[in-house]
Amino acid sequence: MIISKEDQERIASAVRSAEAKTSGEIVCVLTRASVSVTALPVFIAAAAALVTPWLLTAFTATTVQRIISLQGIVFLVLLAFLCLPRVRVALMPRRARRAVAHRVAMEQFISRGLAGNKDHSGILIFVSLAEHYARIIADDGIASRVPQRNWQKAIDALIAQIRDDRIADGFVAAIDLCGRELEQHFPQSDEDRNKLPDRIYVM
Repeated sequence: MIISKEDQERIASAVRSAEAKTSGEIVCVLTRASVSVTALPVFIAAAAALVTPWLLTAFTATTVQRIISLQGIVFLVLLAFLCLPRVRVALMPRRARRAVAHRVAMEQFISRGLAGNKDHSGILIFVSLAEHYARIIADDGIASRVPQRNWQKAIDALIAQIRDDRIADGFVAAIDLCGRELEQHFPQSDEDRNKLPDRIYVM
């Protein structure tokens, strides 16, 4: 598990506290990696497995059956290694990794129901650990009223804590700063009801 149940509850409590003062919605998403399995690890593992018999026949007197067995082992072990999140991400160029993480963040903004907020005051706090990517996506209604530097303060607070392996503290700090912006521009009213779950989605 990326974060404990206790930390998840701390984050949920911070969301509830922030949303008690605003009509806006805050959703948090944490993912281990945005980059899914691609063809590149399979290609590299297959190429290495194809080279293995040539190396074995050139430098050893191994039997055919053993060569075939070792070829399969090389493919499976290398594929398992290359499919590890950190390794899989490292195989991609940095720009491509960030593009994938951004696309996943935008998909989460829509799929978690933030795009349907009537005041366009929804905020997504998104972190993808393997890509070292953190982003706050604000709907048009709040984004048009808040300077980018204010969102950057929340991102900086989030990243500073995550670098010290305090993921929950980072989310709590970002939630607090985002909540203040929402409270200033979209204060709570008697008619407002919490429409989205107060929680962090861990993928």
